[in-house]
Amino acid sequence: MTATTTSSEIKIELHKSPVSDADRIQALETPGFGKVFTDHMVLARWTADKGWHDAKVTPRRPLELDPASAVLHYAQEIFEGMKAYKADDGRILLFRPEENARRFAQSATRMAMPPVPEELFLKAVEELVRVDKAWIPSGDASLYLRPFMFANEAFLGVRPAQEYVFCIIASPVGAYFKGGAKAVSLWVETEYTRAAAGGTGAAKCGGNYAASLVAQAEAAKKDCDQVVFLDAAEHRWVEELGGMNVFFVMNDGSVVTPPLGGTILPGITRASVVVLAGEKGLRVEQRPYSFAEWQQDATSGKLVEAFACGTAAVLAGIGLVRHAGGEFLVGDGQTGKLTSELRQQLVSLQKGVTNDERGWTRLIPA
Repeated sequence: MTATTTSSEIKIELHKSPVSDADRIQALETPGFGKVFTDHMVLARWTADKGWHDAKVTPRRPLELDPASAVLHYAQEIFEGMKAYKADDGRILLFRPEENARRFAQSATRMAMPPVPEELFLKAVEELVRVDKAWIPSGDASLYLRPFMFANEAFLGVRPAQEYVFCIIASPVGAYFKGGAKAVSLWVETEYTRAAAGGTGAAKCGGNYAASLVAQAEAAKKDCDQVVFLDAAEHRWVEELGGMNVFFVMNDGSVVTPPLGGTILPGITRASVVVLAGEKGLRVEQRPYSFAEWQQDATSGKLVEAFACGTAAVLAGIGLVRHAGGEFLVGDGQTGKLTSELRQQLVSLQKGVTNDERGWTRLIPA
């Protein structure tokens, strides 16, 4: 059935030929990560004279770009990663979406792009999820949401563009890492860096990830799941993985994570872990932590576990660490007790299993 309605200034245009129920159910059985997409997407446009306008949920289709579109030449592009979850009782929940909206606006500002108003961002996410709610998997899977924005002005001068497109697509996803809850292996990169002071490290822009891909490819050659970057100035201080923040758990009950300072992404999962760990009575230290310390602490037994965290993987224990001079294990090389506890606590909140006393979950009305 086709229909066109409006909801708080967001037009709803339903797909004339959505995926059949049978094909959708089959796709949801083994969705993988980022390979299957829902029937609809969000589109909105910004121009210097009109601001944000023409917001709509519309059938998912290819985007048409002029060869001179500014994004293709000067990389004015940002994105977010968030999820919609289906609770056992059928409720549909988002986890701290306001933080995604704020970070999206901060990324836009850093990239000289017009911020999407928080109200529009949240409403667009909710409407897309509502329209494509049949695509939300049950169990441990979820619906991954990818809001993004790019410069669309056909102009080759070097200046901020005067036209932008805001879009949201959705993809049902399973586990991010193939091994599921198994601890991941890391390659420590000492040649390439992800970001430098004064750069775009704190912005969620595609260029940061493009810069990490050569190092990620090297990690794959070393039979590692992910790459971990050191600071650009000294190649000494641990910063973050290619797409995740990192935590270290000590035998005295303290937890260490690299500090936010403009070179790493202010992860929403990271911020949540800081709160949850603190509520467990653990001392959370946001301070510089060197790779030399990491090796020494792992060897002495002071470091008992480590984990990476992000929206896609939630929490993933770190087991084996490889580097140019050799390799070492963190703890016994398996996912640690605290990592498992924090992961379960987060997932239970996201899925509505436990009572949300912090106001982190957002219910999407039926």
